[in-house]
Amino acid sequence: MALRLIHAGFGGWGLDWVRHTTSVPEVRVVGVVDPRPAALEAARARYALPVAAAFASLGDALAATDAEAVLVTAPAAAHAPLALEALAAGKHVLVEKPLAETLEAARAVVAAAEAQGRVLMVSQNYRFFPAPLAVRALLAEGALGALGSVYVDFRFPMPRLLPAGHPYFALRDPLLLDMAIHHFDLLRFTLRQEAGAVSCTAWNPPGSPFAHPAVAAVTVQLRGGAVMSYRGSWLSNPRTNWAGVWRLEGSRGRLTWTSRNGRDLGGEAVTLRGRRVTLPEVAHPGRRGVLVAFAEAVATEQEPPSSGRENLGSLALTLGAVAAAAAGRAVRF
Repeated sequence: MALRLIHAGFGGWGLDWVRHTTSVPEVRVVGVVDPRPAALEAARARYALPVAAAFASLGDALAATDAEAVLVTAPAAAHAPLALEALAAGKHVLVEKPLAETLEAARAVVAAAEAQGRVLMVSQNYRFFPAPLAVRALLAEGALGALGSVYVDFRFPMPRLLPAGHPYFALRDPLLLDMAIHHFDLLRFTLRQEAGAVSCTAWNPPGSPFAHPAVAAVTVQLRGGAVMSYRGSWLSNPRTNWAGVWRLEGSRGRLTWTSRNGRDLGGEAVTLRGRRVTLPEVAHPGRRGVLVAFAEAVATEQEPPSSGRENLGSLALTLGAVAAAAAGRAVRF
């Protein structure tokens, strides 16, 4: 039986979730929530739900539906409050990244989920693609031996995609908080290591339409001894795949990989010591995989991948990079 969901929050990204929630039989949306009438009506129409299933507040939706879980895709500032409200009502929660805007708020949500005995999962959808799954397995097998260096490049010319004055250009730390968090999570996921320290320089080049730094250079010292060198930009060409271009160097050679071209699985690639690696088949990539994993965790009462608890490391690294850039010195964990 499909997991019954309330879907809360319908900006552009929230509406984009509809094509995924309606494509996997493991979940079924029974109510939609948004305080803005136009956004709420757009969501209701996309889901073909009756007017009675559309609500201006999560509280109203919780009281009027038989939902078992809540999917939160509202703006980041609302993630923790909505998650806490849903958990207090005894619902399982799947929330878009970041889980919260501060570590303290994120820990409060994790504690609430544990107290209620409910599943809390953060949508780190980049994990659910063939290339990072293959890299994770290869590294676990010791394919590179002792890992020394990790190099990651991400580029995308966002001003070519969005019109002048778009609200995205006003976001605080748009590269680090909205995009690099994916890459930092992939670092932890594939290497199964945590960060020991992070330093960061973030800036806005001349002519940038962003109000806050859209380019960053980050160095992450991992507790296992390797060092990650990350370069990211919302302004540069040629664009990379969304997961970036990765090069890992160890005592047994080099591994390169890339993932998520934004269209299909044709952009997935892993090369080990110059030879192309056969990738695993993934039936439900990206956000569809997130939804299936969430439903399975609820059904089996098991901790999901990228649970709220596990995701604290990715959030801490991301916020640490922001703090390091602001302070001009490394942040240690």
